[in-house]
Amino acid sequence: MSRPAPLDDATVDNAIAALRWRREGSQLVFEETLPSFAAALGFVVSVGALAEAADHHPDIDLRFRTVRLVLTTHDAGALTELDLALARGIDAL
Repeated sequence: MSRPAPLDDATVDNAIAALRWRREGSQLVFEETLPSFAAALGFVVSVGALAEAADHHPDIDLRFRTVRLVLTTHDAGALTELDLALARGIDAL
């Protein structure tokens, strides 16, 4: 299997303009506070299902009602289409 190609800055910035993510260097970051711990945990479970299906996994931090997700493609040392595709999927939840 080939390594995913790193995306240039303009491609990443244009793609996330329509998403609920922000860029921090070579990472995409999502943070949201949900109405309850149960809702936040349910969201994390849904993210996990998407990540498993994509075989691409975010770092996940759950603190009471606040969920923080971080995406990057470690193999590429950069953001790739894998990150954007998963970010889009998570936004659709």
